[in-house]
Amino acid sequence: MKVLVIGGGAREHALCRSLSLDPDVSALYCAPGNAGIADVAELRDVDPLDGDAVARLATELDAALVVVGPEAPLVAGVGDAVRAVGIPVFGPSGEAAQLEGSKAFAKDVMAAAGVPTARSYLCTTPEEVDEALDAFGAPYVVKDDGLAAGKGVVVTEDLAAARDHALACDRVVIEEYLDGPEVSLFAITDGVTVLPLQPAQDFKRALDGDEGPNTGGMGAYSPLPWADPKLVDEVMASVLQPTVDELRRRGTPFSGLLYAGLALTSRGVRVIEFNARFGDPETQVVLARLRTPLAGVLLNAANGTLDTQAELRWSEDAAVTVVIASHNYPDTPRTGDPIEGLAEVAAEDGPDAYVLHAGTRHEGDAVVSAGGRVLSVTATGSDLARAREKAYKAVARIRLDGSQHRTDIAAKAAQHG
Repeated sequence: MKVLVIGGGAREHALCRSLSLDPDVSALYCAPGNAGIADVAELRDVDPLDGDAVARLATELDAALVVVGPEAPLVAGVGDAVRAVGIPVFGPSGEAAQLEGSKAFAKDVMAAAGVPTARSYLCTTPEEVDEALDAFGAPYVVKDDGLAAGKGVVVTEDLAAARDHALACDRVVIEEYLDGPEVSLFAITDGVTVLPLQPAQDFKRALDGDEGPNTGGMGAYSPLPWADPKLVDEVMASVLQPTVDELRRRGTPFSGLLYAGLALTSRGVRVIEFNARFGDPETQVVLARLRTPLAGVLLNAANGTLDTQAELRWSEDAAVTVVIASHNYPDTPRTGDPIEGLAEVAAEDGPDAYVLHAGTRHEGDAVVSAGGRVLSVTATGSDLARAREKAYKAVARIRLDGSQHRTDIAAKAAQHG
């Protein structure tokens, strides 16, 4: 089948890499893509937020499946525009994508479905903000109601900083702080059947030891040797299936990738947030371990036939991703710097370690940085310690002036075996 992937980050590179390895995929396109994706897919130029343009491109290419990677096109209804011309889409409708597009909508769905989450207030005035901050106390958790590319959340002990962030948002959700480790669990769904993937953990803070500002994610690993083996079954029963059932009951069925960000608190599992698409950088490690060819699974979800899907097969290996970010990220990043060492990684470290491009572009023969998160270096190994070793060996080969990366991705988990 011919597949078109929409987006241009490391998540889309991971998706394209997996799809390019699938024998059922006869042609693979990505729009707009990036310098690394160009090695595995044919790039096309399109505005990812223009549903009509994406639908025209999919029709032109005779695509059998369109996979929408980022959240903004999904919330903008790009999937609806493509479905309207009769092409299957992996990704929810604009209405169902509000599960990520609006924190308040997500809280409403969770309340109706009985899904465990933090207590919260939706605030629209300074008075409401002050009341909510006072009610919960520190640490303060303040979330922009709308999309903010992973950077709309502030968790702080500083009341003034929490208040400033809240007042800078039109609508803001203020909620109780959830203790305990965080886990990301993805599930593929057609709106009825829910198929969980393997859990992962990502690292949101910019600096080692979980210091520094929140980012879009600086690394990830899978599996989680410290987690309860029954975790996936528990989250399926208490979170994923009830949420999918509630959205269907409302007449806004959710098909695509449902991502639950979870806190394993002292009082049990709680949902921190939902996303309506594959998460970045967790996708990089989850897909590195998936052995079932990807295209058929995504097509079954798009077509409503996920109940016919055979059980997913997984590698026993562990996977680790380390993000290399540009100078000054997560503030305004410096771009246009040349990236060297990519060929060395391909020659010396493959196939166990490879580089997925996030913010890159070609400038003549050179590959240069074009965003905040520039590369996701991903490696697999017999356990987390071995996967970490391979990932950081590959990271050391890459030269990007002023770049930064965390040195402690999966370090604690690797000690569990």
